[in-house]
Amino acid sequence: MIYDIYHNTRFLYQHEVGFSHNLIRLQPRDTMIQKVLSFELNIEPKASEIEPYNDFFGNHLHHLLVREPHTTLSVEVKSRVEIDLRQIEHLQEIYAKAYPLTYAQVLERMMFLTPDIIEAKQFMLKSPHLSLATDEMVAYAAQSIHPERSLYEGVLEFMERIYKDFAFVSGFSDLSTPVERVFRERKGVCQDFAHFAITTLRSMGLCVRYMSGYIETTPPKGTEKLFGADASHAWFSLFFPGFGWFDFDPTNNMVPTNQHIVLGFGRDYRDISPMQGVVSGSGSSHLSVMVDVSRK
Repeated sequence: MIYDIYHNTRFLYQHEVGFSHNLIRLQPRDTMIQKVLSFELNIEPKASEIEPYNDFFGNHLHHLLVREPHTTLSVEVKSRVEIDLRQIEHLQEIYAKAYPLTYAQVLERMMFLTPDIIEAKQFMLKSPHLSLATDEMVAYAAQSIHPERSLYEGVLEFMERIYKDFAFVSGFSDLSTPVERVFRERKGVCQDFAHFAITTLRSMGLCVRYMSGYIETTPPKGTEKLFGADASHAWFSLFFPGFGWFDFDPTNNMVPTNQHIVLGFGRDYRDISPMQGVVSGSGSSHLSVMVDVSRK
């Protein structure tokens, strides 16, 4: 299964910008089930410097410097990714083996300092954007996650309850919106739902990371899919000692398999935001983003 991904980010500045520095995190990474076949990055105006490298978590970054004065900055990315369906079947076999593991057993296993557990524990701590959950948030998750219950089963139910109890409301939140408000008002977008789940599960002693990428969307029956109708997506991944990382998508109440394309992961959104930059200029700016995911 092959996907073509188109992602265009355009900044329109009120006044001319003398130069800009940007970090771009838009190159998908290779995983157990996905392989990047091609990647193309186009900058307008042309960047005087483009330096690719990997960050601490192994995500692909491009640092670019635009020295030419400009009022518009366009970052266009074209990627082709292959999903290995045989590896998905193998992953599902691992899920089945991990299913009997209870929440209490997971906490007990996390006490052993094996290399994979030591590495995973960095995703148990508070992060720059996420603090610990409130007692009310933990109590909400604890309705599904019990010490003697299968942790996988409990997280599936927790994910489903987020899907049913929280409304998807675009524009309700931004990066400064506290997770507590998202929980209190029971609404937000995919980043908010992922952040809520991560904050809560970490406060229960679990290792959870923020996943960034894309998801293939299906148009209503009888209609054609519009180019640019897709969007960036976020979900969370939970560490099961002895088995690895398992993904959960609370926005869609599903376990990601062949419809999700991974860009990268981090402790929260700020570790894997698509673009971060500094410009030399004044005035306001307007941002527009167009994403398209198509199956070949």
